[in-house]
This record gives sequence, structure tokens and C-alpha cells, in this order.
Amino acid sequence: MKKLMVTVCAVSVFCGAVQAFAALPAERKNIGPLYGKNCPKVVDSLPERIAKLKIEIAKGDKVYSPDELKLLERKLKEDNQTMRSLHKPGK
Repeated sequence: MKKLMVTVCAVSVFCGAVQAFAALPAERKNIGPLYGKNCPKVVDSLPERIAKLKIEIAKGDKVYSPDELKLLERKLKEDNQTMRSLHKPGK
């Protein structure tokens, strides 16, 4: 009986620890802004895309390689140029 109680207590502690670790946010790559592989049902506006790129760039080298960061920064620069050209007054 004593072994059964110890086993039950150990399992309950283990289950609680697993849930605690599962709640920790893990920074992962978002391949949508990086490679342009978005869900076909999701269409981002230009301001939303710029915001997502800024978030991904902020993750830095903990998540992305230097080449991937350069690619994200280039895409952000292109999107900012597109936004500026759309806001130019017409002639």
C-alpha cells in the first residue's frame, strides 16, 4: 500500500511538472514571413506584414541565422518602400 501511494504521488508530481514546462513560451521560427509560405486562407495587409517582420527580426540570432536575418531585413525594407510609394500623393 505504501509503494502504491508513493507511486501515485510521484506520478502526480511528474504530471504537474510536465504542464509547467509546457506553459513556457518557446521562441520558434515563423516561416511565413521568412519564406512566404502563408496559409492560403490567411492574407495579411501590408501593415500587418511589416509588423510581423519586425517581431521576427526582434527575435534575433537566438532563433534565426545571420543569413535569415538579412533576408527578413531585406523584406522589411522592401515592404516599407512599398508602403511609402502607396502613400505618395498622385500627380
